[in-house]
Amino acid sequence: ALTHAVLKRLKERQLEGLLHAVESRGGARTPCLLLPAKADSRLGQHWYPLPVLLCKVFRWPDLRHCSEVKRLCCCESYGKAHPELVCCNPHHLKSPPPPYSRYPMDFLKPTADCPDSVPSSTETGGTNCLAPGGLSDSQVLQEPGDRSHWCVVAYWEEKTRVGRLYSVQEPSLDIFYDLPQGNGFCLGQLNSDNKSQLVQKVRSKIGYGIQLTKEVDGVWVYNRSSYPIFIKSATLDNPDSRTLLVHKVFPGFSIKAFDYEKAYSLQRPNDHEFIQQPWTGFTVQISFVKGWGHCYTRQFISSCPCWLEVIFNNR
Repeated sequence: ALTHAVLKRLKERQLEGLLHAVESRGGARTPCLLLPAKADSRLGQHWYPLPVLLCKVFRWPDLRHCSEVKRLCCCESYGKAHPELVCCNPHHLKSPPPPYSRYPMDFLKPTADCPDSVPSSTETGGTNCLAPGGLSDSQVLQEPGDRSHWCVVAYWEEKTRVGRLYSVQEPSLDIFYDLPQGNGFCLGQLNSDNKSQLVQKVRSKIGYGIQLTKEVDGVWVYNRSSYPIFIKSATLDNPDSRTLLVHKVFPGFSIKAFDYEKAYSLQRPNDHEFIQQPWTGFTVQISFVKGWGHCYTRQFISSCPCWLEVIFNNR
């Protein structure tokens, strides 16, 4: 009855926007649903803020408090402490508590006879692919004093990088496979010669993909697709641990995949083991649909069908 009463307050255009958000499960960019912040929304013995109420109805029935969700930076209510009007679009919020699983990986060290070891970003692909703006890969990664981008993204299919490095200047980036609308990095527009049935099957499941967002406390990854994603980042785990972890993030959930302060603390020039790793503290790896590591036959991300490498600008 309360939900019905709330929906009755909405204008036709607001209802259409809400329907579009719910039907696309947040994949499509939809407008804010602005309603009075102090509107009555008591459900039984409990009072819920309107955004929480609509999230309980359309997304997470067990949600109890607004502290359990985090706003997307594209939302008009993002960063506002006490607005008169608050956005109630349930898909303008993401859930940051850890609903993801963690899979341990064996401590790996690249060796000459280990073909599955992942090359570092500056060693990938022997071709000098052009990056956005006409710069080469090496220029994007190493241009001295360049602060125009905060990260670059590489898309891989198994051991082959597909397309050029994608330089990111805006605070938020959608990475998806094929959409008729939306801005960002469209993987479906890249030319790939991979004929593997598994690669093609995983491609078809990327869908709305992920949203990568640089925020005050770090970089967040929001899973907008209908399937899990798997993430490995040096800043997600205990820096004293010798066991790397792969984190499984379910659809509709998010994770702070990168923490700048932790990354700087991991820069230990005398730590030979960390220097020898096939990744740096400023790199995050993300696999679509398929996981890797201790619990899988795929021990290395280079065995995953479709995956991303995100390299952060540490200057």
